[in-house]
Amino acid sequence: MTGANRGIGREVCRQLAALGHTVLLTARSAEAATAAAAELGPEVHPVRLDVTSEDDAVRVAGEVAGRFGRLDVLVNNAAITYDTWQRASTADLDVVRQAAETNLYGPWRLTQALLPLLRESAHPRIVNVSSEAASLTNMGGGTPAYTSSKVALNALTRMLAAELRTDRILVNAVCPGWVATDMGGPGGRPVPEGAASVVWAATLPDGGPTGGFFRDGRPLPW
Repeated sequence: MTGANRGIGREVCRQLAALGHTVLLTARSAEAATAAAAELGPEVHPVRLDVTSEDDAVRVAGEVAGRFGRLDVLVNNAAITYDTWQRASTADLDVVRQAAETNLYGPWRLTQALLPLLRESAHPRIVNVSSEAASLTNMGGGTPAYTSSKVALNALTRMLAAELRTDRILVNAVCPGWVATDMGGPGGRPVPEGAASVVWAATLPDGGPTGGFFRDGRPLPW
């Protein structure tokens, strides 16, 4: 689970551990990952991971291979730059590029690095944490860096789902909804409710949907 030392990521780790899963909680800081994992119990293991680093992705793949030999679920949750202060017509493209590095290329490079381990699982799943802001059907203006990177993540979800279907890897995008986290701000739904959408996709049964976009287990328009 990437970006998991706080907010939705941390709560997803807690819920998965409560269901009996061995959970790898990652954060850019080893200290942050260790502190969060210690609060969640012995089934949650801290891992340092910066999703923008190719070296980190390769190292983590090696660590998971050495310790566990397989990966059952990859949850790509790490995200940055909810840029409410920007508009597409005037956006700072350096900010857009920085957001894409974490929100799109991060999940992409990590999926590539961990794919051999997912193929070793009997029930492999990839969950990309997206946002309804990325729905082309309902899209307006605003938050151009965040929105465009999540649109691209949705596209990646569809491509991976199609390519990995023969490997039995279910790949879905999930919108947790507006959640009261540091990024979402006050007024959103409780964090456990948003996290439950991600857990649903992470624990889909064999034969479950793939290549979909969901919130609370129900499809969202692309």
